[in-house]
Amino acid sequence: MTQVLDVHPLQSRVGDFVAGLQALEKEAITSARVAEYLSQMRLTAEALAPYVLWNPRSYARNLIYRDAFFEVLALCWLPGQRTPIHSHNGQLGWVTVVRGELVCREYRFVRWKGAEGSKLAPAEAARRVDVELLGSATCQADGSVAQVDRRRTTHQIENLEKARCGSVSLHVYSKPIECCALFDEASGCWERRQLQYYSAGGVRSQGGTEAGSRGRVA
Repeated sequence: MTQVLDVHPLQSRVGDFVAGLQALEKEAITSARVAEYLSQMRLTAEALAPYVLWNPRSYARNLIYRDAFFEVLALCWLPGQRTPIHSHNGQLGWVTVVRGELVCREYRFVRWKGAEGSKLAPAEAARRVDVELLGSATCQADGSVAQVDRRRTTHQIENLEKARCGSVSLHVYSKPIECCALFDEASGCWERRQLQYYSAGGVRSQGGTEAGSRGRVA
């Protein structure tokens, strides 16, 4: 894939940011170490500009960098766009908003209340769950870093902004996430879904069509 890394001569550049992550790989990767790094090595929306691609049908997952230990994404959110309720399988994740604001809701999957006496086929009944909202928080472009770990695993992110300018967030995962479990509100079931990129290295990917973007997760 084509990579556009060094993009700003005065502020932190994406290439510098990636080099710092690579340096972190030489020792144990912990939530605290990466969160501290993201707080100190802040990237602006201008630095991320080559990777800011918008999708009118769904929020866009734009890949910046990926290796065996880290995956770095710029996610672009138009007003009203949101993820499904989903889980990251216990993998580590860090999020910082670089433009606009986002609402992050934390959930947990709980036993389906209609499980007893259900007439559904066993396989389908096993996939039925209820979700419980544990709390929510608004994340703004103030340099703060939100974390996902083995204790906080299931969430939903949404852009509720009224300015209609679009929000941009920077996401770092360790290790890269291939698939996740998401909650389908229409069926009331959880399902495992393969993740896709809307673009990679600043170039819209072949699978990043508007029609193919439905149901993505952060």
